[in-house]
Amino acid sequence: MMSMTLLAAAQTVADTLAGANPVLTPVASGEPEMNLWDMACKGGWIMIVLAIMSVIAFYVFFERAFAIRKAGKEDPLFMDRIRDYIKTGEIKSAINYCRMVNTPSARMIEKGITRMGRPVSDVQAAIENTGNIEVAKLENGLAIIATVSSGAPMLGFLGTVTGMVRAFWNMANAGNNIDITLLSGGIYEAMITTVGGLVVGIAAMFAYNHLVYRVDKVVSQMEARTMAFMDLINEPDEKR
Repeated sequence: MMSMTLLAAAQTVADTLAGANPVLTPVASGEPEMNLWDMACKGGWIMIVLAIMSVIAFYVFFERAFAIRKAGKEDPLFMDRIRDYIKTGEIKSAINYCRMVNTPSARMIEKGITRMGRPVSDVQAAIENTGNIEVAKLENGLAIIATVSSGAPMLGFLGTVTGMVRAFWNMANAGNNIDITLLSGGIYEAMITTVGGLVVGIAAMFAYNHLVYRVDKVVSQMEARTMAFMDLINEPDEKR
């Protein structure tokens, strides 16, 4: 009797060590996991629109970031060289140097050099007009990013509303066979579009603010160059 009890106990321990548990094994292997791709697919056509908007916004962001960075690069001795050319009467050399630098500030100064000899107000007006054109070129495309940053969350919310309507419509047509999964599944799919819209909108907002900051820095640099050039052309009058 004692030996049979020991054998039964040994068999139980062996089964435990071997992991023979028919109840727990399938539960562990069948746990559902959240998959970003499946979530995006369940969002429907609105997720496709959000994806297209994000691609457009970030293409504009990288293109503008490169253009603004190029516009902000300039020789720190630029105005000193312009001063030397003008003082020695080498106006054509000054214009050629501006064209070689080929930045918004250089194009503004080039316009001012070509207007030298006219009244100061005319020179300043020509520089300011050129500056407005250059700023408009720098800001080209920023409206697209601003539109995405404000429109993507609203589009995501639209997907949520339409998803909720579809979920309640399914429940209304279920009759007496109402199941909680009809509502929970519909809400799950509807909220995906809200998450997608917020992600795209927040990212586009940060991208837009960054570009605006970079443009403001270039504009400040252009204003400093304009003031330095106006002081330069007024120096002969002061000496007299």
